[in-house]
Amino acid sequence: MPTNRARPTLRCLRDDLKLAVPPADDPLDEIAHPLLNKTTEQFADEHAKHERIRAIDDQILFKVKIQRWRGAVWTEEDLPWLVAGGVRENGSPDDFYASLEEDGKAARARYNTDHAKPLTSATYTGHLLPNQDDHERYQMEAGARLLRHLAQTIRGLIRSSLGDGREHSADYATFVIGIQVRADDGHETYVAVRITGSVPDNIAYLTLDLVPGCERDGWYPEPQLPGRPLYGAEQAWSNLMDPKAAAKLLEEGE
Repeated sequence: MPTNRARPTLRCLRDDLKLAVPPADDPLDEIAHPLLNKTTEQFADEHAKHERIRAIDDQILFKVKIQRWRGAVWTEEDLPWLVAGGVRENGSPDDFYASLEEDGKAARARYNTDHAKPLTSATYTGHLLPNQDDHERYQMEAGARLLRHLAQTIRGLIRSSLGDGREHSADYATFVIGIQVRADDGHETYVAVRITGSVPDNIAYLTLDLVPGCERDGWYPEPQLPGRPLYGAEQAWSNLMDPKAAAKLLEEGE
């Protein structure tokens, strides 16, 4: 069962939740909405049982309910998609799901009219599932996710190294980032960054650019790291960090 945060399809976001589509650097799974928050909570436990929408028989859709909101969730591997949503009218406990069934039957009738091979199911909800636009949007967000995660990781590594003067590292799928920060008696703060593994040049430049308090043009390639030579597949750079930026990072970690 899914462990990721729930995300809406673009159609559901616009038509059902009545929300504007944000820029690609704002992931859809971070949208604050009661139905999305409840979906994420409900599908966070991979062992939890979920109530299927029995009236829909062409796809496995699950119910999600919060306050007056009702939703239909379709799961793709470990990702829960909110594919439809609506509100329960006063005095009608399941009107959203009844409407979903009626729409599914109507869509099935239209499908059978337009296709030589008819569906044998009672409903058709394929048009609600994530389409090419949804998957392209998900891929577009990947860059923003990596950038955000890199920024958080780099700041955390710097804080750790400021605390003990040692190198601290973080593993990614195809590479490792290591950072070591040292302050000398002249109150200069030296920072070294190493990347191990095969990465595109833009990842290396992006990593250096995310180190706070350093001049962008102040990075120099290093043949070794403090206390040790470079190993195979390692690249390293050094720079001076503004002590005020270093102090601010330490304050953030308190």
